[in-house]
Amino acid sequence: MTDQKPSVLFVCVHNAGRSQMAAGYLRDVSGGRIEVRSAGSIPAEAINPVAVEAMREDGIDITAEQPKVLTIDAVQASDVVITMGCGDACPIFPGKRYEDWELTDPAGQGIDEVRPIRDEIKGRIEALVAELLA
Repeated sequence: MTDQKPSVLFVCVHNAGRSQMAAGYLRDVSGGRIEVRSAGSIPAEAINPVAVEAMREDGIDITAEQPKVLTIDAVQASDVVITMGCGDACPIFPGKRYEDWELTDPAGQGIDEVRPIRDEIKGRIEALVAELLA
């Protein structure tokens, strides 16, 4: 298919903060033109409530999301794999584009510390969408 949507997978350790915020922004900014996945190498029980609050402040609701375990299938099905502090837990496949975004982990942080993380993620997502949909 020549009109196949690009797909992006966000990976962090717990899939409860950074990767969920990135996925929320990518869904919103791309308007459904990019397939979005997120997963964690050791998923948490629930999304970080401070990440949910920070995203809600910017008009994005991620409350329906749940942390998911990283699978080889998710990596294979994605064009771009963006890691956020998951170290060597993410499998590498030839032909995939990999990026590592060094972002502070919002776990255990208050809203004032999470807002700059959220804003940095938003800026990176806007640049990624502009590139993937150019």
